[in-house]
Amino acid sequence: MSTPAHRHWLDRAACAAARGHGLVSPNPAVGCVIVSSAGVLLAVARHRRCGDAHAEVNALAIAGTAAHGATAYVTLEPCSHTGRTGPCTQALIDAGIARVVIGGMDPAPHALGGADVLRAGGIAVDLVDHQPSLDLNAPHRRRQLDSRPWVRCKWAQTLDGHVATRTGDSQWISSATSRRLVHRERGRVDAVLTGIGTVLADDCRLTVRDVRARRIPMRVVIDRDLRTPPDSALVRTIDRAPLLLVARGDADASRRETLQATGARVLDMPCHVDGYFDLQHVLRKLWTGFGIGDVLVEAGPRLMGALMAAHVVDELAVFIAPRVLGDGAALPALTGLVPPIIADGHAVRLIGVHQRAGDLLLRYMC
Repeated sequence: MSTPAHRHWLDRAACAAARGHGLVSPNPAVGCVIVSSAGVLLAVARHRRCGDAHAEVNALAIAGTAAHGATAYVTLEPCSHTGRTGPCTQALIDAGIARVVIGGMDPAPHALGGADVLRAGGIAVDLVDHQPSLDLNAPHRRRQLDSRPWVRCKWAQTLDGHVATRTGDSQWISSATSRRLVHRERGRVDAVLTGIGTVLADDCRLTVRDVRARRIPMRVVIDRDLRTPPDSALVRTIDRAPLLLVARGDADASRRETLQATGARVLDMPCHVDGYFDLQHVLRKLWTGFGIGDVLVEAGPRLMGALMAAHVVDELAVFIAPRVLGDGAALPALTGLVPPIIADGHAVRLIGVHQRAGDLLLRYMC
């Protein structure tokens, strides 16, 4: 059951939860709002950091005894198990909460049953398919259900859809404000992924610069033949962020030895008969082998297209700059996708429009 009041207070809870991006992973970002029976706001709280108290416990601490008989609005089904912290269901029951409105159910096997525990404890429970709550915790669901990280592709393009000129020049399409936002996002994910083509063309660092980083992302390069130069900017900045090269097992042994001597790690992965990696398999290995739960992709058209073709892209962040090239030979954002008709193209859902200086940032769910 969804009411205007449910949606209003769950919106508030989702806004609070979003502030935990980059701090709570691999836990889900959760927000909680507590409202009295008279409709008075008593508390707004979120899960602040992985291992710390959950959103419900933090909200109850703010509300105090006024929580008795109140309604709690939570973006994710309250947990009923003991992990790093105790069960939130019991905390809600002990506080005398009368009703809990849940924006989305928790898919984690160990977390199932929270709603049933609340009902058994005498609390009324309303389940609402609240889209902001579902979007907020989509990365958590992806990790739990598919055993792979959430994948967000980012690029900057001109108004007519190009990411570089025909000569490969791309600096800078977007504004300094937009580029700062990208650095902030790098500092909130577990890994930044690119391809060897981008490394060779741009000599990129992919480090977090000029912003406060909530975490230090691993740089991951799809580098089948270990062509990353030992004197590249990526290698020279290993002391600032770890570097992982995804290569085939029979890549040149001397290159492997040289790169590993610099501190780079090499992940051997099998290739298809066509010589390309199974990107689903690579991503699952990043999650199960390295705990990488959130990936930001900053790559060229070929790798971007391959990820889309493999159906492993979950979100797009597209910066559109107020500039037109008008050159049919300029580089597009994606290549390799050849749908015969428009209806076969990848459909995405717009979830946000933001203006940054002269640029527009469009965010989509795939």
